[in-house]
Amino acid sequence: MTEGEKERLIRQYAAREITWHALRERGFEDYVEVLGALGELGLHPPVAPMDGPNIEARRRGRALLRAALEAQM
Repeated sequence: MTEGEKERLIRQYAAREITWHALRERGFEDYVEVLGALGELGLHPPVAPMDGPNIEARRRGRALLRAALEAQM
């Protein structure tokens, strides 16, 4: 895969146009590699929409993370 192809795929991933599964099918072997490529391009990993059957569990998890981060400050 060329650097241009890699960048295009990472940009598509950040825009939620393709999935992690699609990246693996196209040659990405490790999610750390994806995170590094996102960082190099100044992009963030896509965030799943806050809907569906697990929304309350996700909200509780986010609240726990916020509390843990605030406790560190």
